[in-house]
Amino acid sequence: MAGCTRLIASGNPDYPPYLWRDPADQGRLIGANAALMALLSVELGIPIEVRHIGSWARVQEEMKSGRIDLIAGAFLTTQRLEYMDYIRPIIATTRSVIITPPDSALNYGEWSDLVGHKGVTVIDNSFGEAFDRYAENSLSIEEVSKLDNALQMLSHRRADYLIYEDAPARAFAARLGITDLKEAKNSVSNEDLYLTLSHRSHCNTGELRGKLAQVMQRLADDKVMDGLIAGAIKQWQEQ
Repeated sequence: MAGCTRLIASGNPDYPPYLWRDPADQGRLIGANAALMALLSVELGIPIEVRHIGSWARVQEEMKSGRIDLIAGAFLTTQRLEYMDYIRPIIATTRSVIITPPDSALNYGEWSDLVGHKGVTVIDNSFGEAFDRYAENSLSIEEVSKLDNALQMLSHRRADYLIYEDAPARAFAARLGITDLKEAKNSVSNEDLYLTLSHRSHCNTGELRGKLAQVMQRLADDKVMDGLIAGAIKQWQEQ
């Protein structure tokens, strides 16, 4: 890892308990995944700076260009494999769900139940390649820049449903004072969340990828993320 003196990480800034903007330093991201980066930094002996650089879409563009080295939390898609390496084992498994107003006539059980209804989600999100293809061909889903915008649209009945991961959606809804939303029992998809390394990062070597995988495996064996997520949920709620 000679010549690699620092790593810049980022991720989805609207993603509690995994990542969100630090109220005390708007240029920084905090949360469970940021805490994970701090542990990795110690193990690697390389500083890892977890920056807020903009929207989730912007983060992905910065990763393509190599202006950041790591994404601390991304789903696996074929398109993303073109510009970043996925480190195994995974960070966590997440659950994407359909969320509706309490009086909604939409009773979600399977993907086809969404046909004819207006959906909303956050731009450049993936819910697994199979669902993404189905949505592109069969569904009407508007993409907005931020999760709080999507939740406001749903609350004001400008969308029939929101598709997003359950933990971040609940966290943001609580912060916005939106307490009457309904979450479908059946998930749309269960997706693994990965640490990724840009193909264009000057630090991207076999040595670094191997070291990252070794450390991630040790942390997974010790179930470290369970504690980090629990701590981050408490931190978010207390802000």
